[in-house]
Amino acid sequence: CPNAKRTLACGMLRGLLVFLSLTCALHAARPNILLIVSDDLGYSDLGCFGGEINTPHLDALAMGGVRLTQFYNTGRCCPSRAAILTGQYPHAVGLGHMTQDLGQPGYRGRVAPHARTIGQRLQKLGYRTFLSGKWHLGTEDPTKHGFEEFYGTLVSAKTFWDPNHFIRLPKNRPRRVYKTEAFHGTDALGDHALDFLSLARETPKRPWFLYIAFNAPHFPLQALPADINKYADRYHGGWDELRTERLARMKKLGLVAPDTRLTPRSPWWNYGETKTGRNPSWKALSPNRRADLARRMAIYAAMVDQMDRNIGRVIVDLKHHKQFNNTLILFTSDNGACAEWDPNGFDIKSSNQNILFQGTRLKEMGRRGTFHSTGSGWANAGNTPWRLYKHFNHEGGIASPGIVHWPAGLNQKAGSISHQPMHIIDILPTFLKAAGSNLQDRQPFPGQSILSQLQTKPEQPRRLFFEHEGHRAVREGRWKLVAIAGQPWELYDLHADRTELNNLAARQPARVRSLATAWDSWAKANHVTPLPKDYNVGYLKKRD
Repeated sequence: CPNAKRTLACGMLRGLLVFLSLTCALHAARPNILLIVSDDLGYSDLGCFGGEINTPHLDALAMGGVRLTQFYNTGRCCPSRAAILTGQYPHAVGLGHMTQDLGQPGYRGRVAPHARTIGQRLQKLGYRTFLSGKWHLGTEDPTKHGFEEFYGTLVSAKTFWDPNHFIRLPKNRPRRVYKTEAFHGTDALGDHALDFLSLARETPKRPWFLYIAFNAPHFPLQALPADINKYADRYHGGWDELRTERLARMKKLGLVAPDTRLTPRSPWWNYGETKTGRNPSWKALSPNRRADLARRMAIYAAMVDQMDRNIGRVIVDLKHHKQFNNTLILFTSDNGACAEWDPNGFDIKSSNQNILFQGTRLKEMGRRGTFHSTGSGWANAGNTPWRLYKHFNHEGGIASPGIVHWPAGLNQKAGSISHQPMHIIDILPTFLKAAGSNLQDRQPFPGQSILSQLQTKPEQPRRLFFEHEGHRAVREGRWKLVAIAGQPWELYDLHADRTELNNLAARQPARVRSLATAWDSWAKANHVTPLPKDYNVGYLKKRD
């Protein structure tokens, strides 16, 4: 700048260069983001959450990061995935139930056109975006919702054995060729996750977002024989023994309070036959029934084991390419363990049809051509120590295991545990904050960054809201108001009684009214109410 008259212009130029330099530095420092969501995983299934299933890779993430013990979902797959990807309560974006269009704004059966996903938002911030796994947002092409590449299923996996059941989008992309006899859906999702990471590294200056949405361990129970054999003898002690063992480990790990009581065996509803009951004691079952059920749980455990192994493949790849330390990883499940529909589980399809496998037929279970579920007894154990399961808003339905890991950016002691109430609506704000967004939006987020919540204690307890199929709840600080569809509100002090055993509703009617009024206001604002009279599914009766 030789001319003094240009001093101001030169100063502005220097300022711009400094700004660009800082912007480039910020861009370079921004983390890659890996979101992993399991399907129907129970709260206590992972080793790091008290389970006996072999999950060394997720356990290592927990020991190097933070476990979230009060991390909430919506109680069901479609609504949870809508909340995760849009950062909104699911009814507000049209997915308050499943993919049937019920003709009401909160229940259109597909994510609303105005809803912007994590993929779309991160793309605007310069991220590459990929999805390997389950979509289930009611639309037919995730690449129209912010994902460059997709491999997986648009709905739940109907089989893990058929490569043609999984699709690749955009349609012009080359497909991996699998031999049918060597194919398993969980491994294929791991394969494509690695393929997408390889694509991302073709543009090394751009950060990436990879969403791995495993179908496992959602039914059908189908696993590799070698994995099933690992657990073939593990579950003959039954669900009563397993619940006791898991709770003891959870207390030792510091996940629950030392005085936590195990809930009584949960009830079940066999909707198609309009029957109900309570999960029986394991000892009350016949030897043949116990053998059948132990095999079902062994297959389930094998599916979780296989999922963890594929997560390990991704972690090894990140470490090999020196991306592990600056990758923000979040793991969770979309809802609690699945009880559909009774203690015996079902076969052939989701229904009330059960086959009692005996003798040599036990070894056929979980292989090609079979279709099983675990049933309500094992789901109750999967959600140890909570009440109920998927579909419901008691803790067994809406409490997920949560793990956050980010060595370069997580200002927390490795292996620490957070007992702050959080929700899957917090995932999108977390990722945007990590990516450098100021979180400003015309449509405000109901969630909050998990990173910020871990660093500061809230001045006021936040309210979290829930509804699915008429089951409903609101959480405010230590208090939770919850109800089963068609039944009165129950009130619990979760600081003293997170297992929801001591209903305080009759003693604190004013608190019940206050929280119920808050729920009503939220429900109206988010298109939750009026509740549908007909959900267009066979297992739910029409309301009058």
